[in-house]
Parts: sequence; structure tokens; C-alpha cells
Amino acid sequence: MIWYTNFENIVRLDEPLAPRTWFHLGGPARYFVEPRSHEELAEVVKRLHENNIPMYVLGGGANLLVRDQGVDGAVISLAHPAFKQVVIDDRMVRVGAGKDVLKLVLELAKTGLAGLECQAGIPGTVGGEIRMNAGGAFGDIGSSVAEVTVMDSFGKIFTRQRDDLVFAYRRSNINAKFILDALFELTPENPDRLGQRVKEIWMYKRNTQPLKDNSAGCIFRNPDGMSAGKLIDEAGLKGSTIGGAEISSHHANFIIARHGASSADVLALMELAKKTVREKTGIELESEVVIW
Repeated sequence: MIWYTNFENIVRLDEPLAPRTWFHLGGPARYFVEPRSHEELAEVVKRLHENNIPMYVLGGGANLLVRDQGVDGAVISLAHPAFKQVVIDDRMVRVGAGKDVLKLVLELAKTGLAGLECQAGIPGTVGGEIRMNAGGAFGDIGSSVAEVTVMDSFGKIFTRQRDDLVFAYRRSNINAKFILDALFELTPENPDRLGQRVKEIWMYKRNTQPLKDNSAGCIFRNPDGMSAGKLIDEAGLKGSTIGGAEISSHHANFIIARHGASSADVLALMELAKKTVREKTGIELESEVVIW
């Protein structure tokens, strides 16, 4: 019996992944799975575990680079509406892991609930952004998280409370394979003022980052007290290209995928940036983008 018997309608074989990432690069997934409920996800996870098939969780694909050969395993997408629900109870908001954060920020601004406007201009889903504690100069998502519901690689569901959660720079202590939803504690605020702040943050991001180009956002984490983009810029690499990949002349911590680029081009350019910065400064840049 094949592992996805009775799940044929939610499993696709050799599914292209490039269109599902912001880089628009990379090969296919051997299996692509889109569960329609927590129960269906749990059963899929159990079967994959029993058959020793590697699991990968796909959110919005904004912080992801898929290698050209693709993924020899099961890529699980939480894009079904069952994983995008938003429930507001006064200042407490429970949001499914598959919810697009940019849309959520706009919805909360109209509702008059502040706390997540710092995510304006940062693409991704709630689950992915919580796992890496996405943020920037205006704050990070972890500061508003009160509770997270997770599922492990055996299909078991747990709840992690605020006092059990640790959020640091682009990191969290959430190791479970899946984040299912999160409970945010927000602050009531005038919708007009909040909407204006969201617009200002988004405009700042648009003016300082190449948001219109195919990229995965910041490629490297900032070393303590330093800017990765500035280190790359001072190393003379702004505008450097390998194949169709280019270190952005707008912001040196962004790598842009131009027409004809491959994932190998991006990886080679990442390695060039790491090697050059290491040789010039002794600082080892650490990747922020997830590589499959």
C-alpha cells in the first residue's frame, strides 16, 4: 500500500515549487501535500513518519531557497482555509499558521488592534514568521505572541504558553515540526492612526529594500551590533553577479534572481559574500534564508 492511499485528492507528485517561492527558483517536490484539517494533517504526518519520508513545511515561500534538484520528500502546505482562520476576542486574536501576515496586518489595523504593524512590508505566513521571529527596525512578531499551538513529527498537538516561549533575533525555541496557530495579545488603538503607521512602515521598507524584485528578503542575519548589508557593501560586492543572481545595488543584504537565474547561482553568490566578508573582516555571516 502506498503511503497516501485514501489521500490521493490532497497529494500531488513532482509538484513544481519555484512558483510557490518569492525567488521563483528551484526544482519540484517528490510529494506535495495540502491537508484540509488538523486531523488530516496529523494522519499524513503519522504515515510519512512510518515510511521514513522527510517532511518540509511550506509557508509563504518568502524566506526560502529551493535547490535546483528539488526536494526528495514531502512538502506540506498549510494553505487551505482551515489553517487561515482569524478569531478576535477583545484584544486577543487567534490566527491560523497559514494566514498571510501582510493581509493580517491590514485587517487588524482596520479593526483597531495594534502590535503587529511592525510586520508591514515583511512577507510570509504567521507560522513561518513566528518560527523565525520575523521583524525589523520597528519590532518583531514574537513580542505580541501569547500562545502557540504546535504539532510534532508524530502528529501530536501541544500548546506552548508565553512563559515557555523564547524569542530572540530571528530565532525562537519552537522546535516542533508544525505551528498550527498562534494567540496574539494586542492593544486597542484608533484605526486611522494605526492605518497611518502601517502605511509609514510599509513606505520605509519600500524605499530602503528592493521589494519588487524576486528575492527572499535579507539573506544573512546581522552579526551582533553590525549590519550584514553594510559589511557586504563595504566588501565591494554591491551589484555583483553570478549567472542570473545579483547582490542588490539597492540593499546589499538582498540577492535578486534575474531572468535565467538558478538556485545554484544564488548559492554561489551567497558563498562569495561569506568568503569575501570573512577574508576582509574575520566575520562569519550566517544565512537567514532557509535552504531546501
